[in-house]
Amino acid sequence: MHYRETMLWQKAMQAAREVYRLVPRLPREETYGMRSQITRAVVSIPANIAEGWTRESSKEKAQFLAIAQGSLAEVETLLTLCEDLGWFPPDQTRTLRGLLDEVSRMLTAMRQKRRNA
Repeated sequence: MHYRETMLWQKAMQAAREVYRLVPRLPREETYGMRSQITRAVVSIPANIAEGWTRESSKEKAQFLAIAQGSLAEVETLLTLCEDLGWFPPDQTRTLRGLLDEVSRMLTAMRQKRRNA
């Protein structure tokens, strides 16, 4: 199976699109701050899933999945800060939060499965 066919990668891509839908709401002065940070972090999730998927060794695969999980935690933290500062109303981040939760659960399950293999 190709990584593009996995629900994990597809959901991560959907989360990335959601972030790009939200970032225009950020203040202009955050173009090189929060906007740059959150978009880099969210793009890192599907990118690392894809890169890990194509690696030969289990150790390398696990490392890239761990990086994707870390990037996901970074996005959740930045999203919370944006909500706390009033830049993203929580009702407009609900879809993104749901996607991040799904991706996080899938990544955790995949990482546990690899450890137990």
